[in-house]
Amino acid sequence: MSMRPSGPGEIPAETVRVARAAFAKGSLAIRVRDELGPMFRDEDFADLFASRGRPAWSPAGLALVSVLQFVDGLTDRQAAEAVRARIDFKYALGLELGDPGFDFSVLSEFRDRLAGADGGRRVMDGVLVAAREKGLLKSAGRARTDSTHILSSARQLNWLELVAETLRSALNALAQAAPGWLAEAAEPDWFRHYATRAEESRFPKGRARRDEVGLRIGRDGMRLLEEVFATVAPHRLRALDEVEILRQVWVQHFHMVEGEVARRDPKDRPPGMMRLVTPYDREARGSVKRDIMWDGYKVHLTEICEADAPNLITNVATTVATVSDSVMSQSIHAGLADRDCLPGEHWVDAGYPTATQVLAARTEHGVALHGPMAANTSAQSAGPYGLDAFTVDWDQQQVACPGGVTTTQWYPRTDSKGLAVIRVRFRHSECRPCPHRHECVGSATGQRREIMLRHREEHEIIRHSRAEQQTDAWKDRYKIRAGVEGSISQAVGRCGLRRSRYRGLTKTSLQHQLTGAAINLARIDAHLTGTPRARTRTSHFAALCPAEMTLDGAQAGTE
Repeated sequence: MSMRPSGPGEIPAETVRVARAAFAKGSLAIRVRDELGPMFRDEDFADLFASRGRPAWSPAGLALVSVLQFVDGLTDRQAAEAVRARIDFKYALGLELGDPGFDFSVLSEFRDRLAGADGGRRVMDGVLVAAREKGLLKSAGRARTDSTHILSSARQLNWLELVAETLRSALNALAQAAPGWLAEAAEPDWFRHYATRAEESRFPKGRARRDEVGLRIGRDGMRLLEEVFATVAPHRLRALDEVEILRQVWVQHFHMVEGEVARRDPKDRPPGMMRLVTPYDREARGSVKRDIMWDGYKVHLTEICEADAPNLITNVATTVATVSDSVMSQSIHAGLADRDCLPGEHWVDAGYPTATQVLAARTEHGVALHGPMAANTSAQSAGPYGLDAFTVDWDQQQVACPGGVTTTQWYPRTDSKGLAVIRVRFRHSECRPCPHRHECVGSATGQRREIMLRHREEHEIIRHSRAEQQTDAWKDRYKIRAGVEGSISQAVGRCGLRRSRYRGLTKTSLQHQLTGAAINLARIDAHLTGTPRARTRTSHFAALCPAEMTLDGAQAGTE
């Protein structure tokens, strides 16, 4: 398909007249068009279309429809029907009342084009640019970020279902690609075991019998792989995605022991960032956060938080589920910098700030990253002989202990996490005569004290942050971060953020960009109509709690 760029144009007079009559108090789509004007241009998406072919429906219009679709939680069919039938949609798109719109399948094709070119960012940027031009985006103040888990579009599988479905998926793909070859290679029992979905199978309840079924599936899958990779098999079968997924899952869960297929021990399996959890979403990963276990992805939402402007979402970052929050700050700040939305203060929860991230935010972007710094949990972290009791002379590269002994044994090293550290050692002759050696070293058999330091700037950041976070002033300022959890709740409840609509990281990321744009339109509309922000919900019983007593304290007192 090709694109013939056209200007935004004026809204037809008859569409304006009917929309004003039908929506005397206005609607979100009408108010957003009146306030922000055309947010997208066809030229912004010109690279997604060929120069020849049948002209496509306006990509600028499709971008707006995609955002309004997420605002109202519509399916593709419902969104296409809204373009044909809803007057406020026609008003926002600048269409004639008799415009027939487009077939619903056009939206899916358009998303494929957007996903392949990171087009979701263009859509979200279009909303932010329009908001900035109208003075609704103020990005130099404060921002806050939080993450939440995203379930894969594929159903979560237990181990037996995973291996059975992986094998069944490969058999279906081979049956379509080479039915004659598979009919000869397949064992008779395979038709009985793998013709229907694993969820419809009645697996045994006993542990021993379930293990037997798992080994039987393992042997069948190994036999199929041997047939596919035999020299007489068609080479094109090895290139099938389902066959490659089968091979990866079998490598991760089975191995050969004395010529027999055996299940791998959990310690012998690859880490979670590599391990497949379903044959139907190759990029989904399993992860755990506190008491939540899920297969899928993770999304990070960043929003501005100023009292006199709508709290617009300025960055959306999607990762696989196993990526830690502690490595995301630099990526988030880079995305904010690209949009010219860097805040002066960035408030996050305890999962994000590390000394490295705080230092990078300050030096590279001029952002003050605030969040609870993880406490030192080592055995020698506190007390009269804790790390803070040692005096560090960074210029002379020496450290003095509380007893007045100074050491110059200063060794730059790398710790187990790959971080640059400094190991400082005291000599045996210095520690042995000390009357406080056992308290300081922390072991009855210890001979000398060793301490581990981060480099100077990071060390000072950690000490300053931990001290500041104990003050009431900082705790009062930190309350602002909690508001971002309301944004996640809004995205989950209004736009279905919790579960991915699509398969794969690229399309899931597109969904989240469109969700961010949709939430921004909803918040701009709420700002225009003066709708107050929702307050934190408090039950009637909780409201009776005395001011000097918190719920946590009341619960703790009963234990």
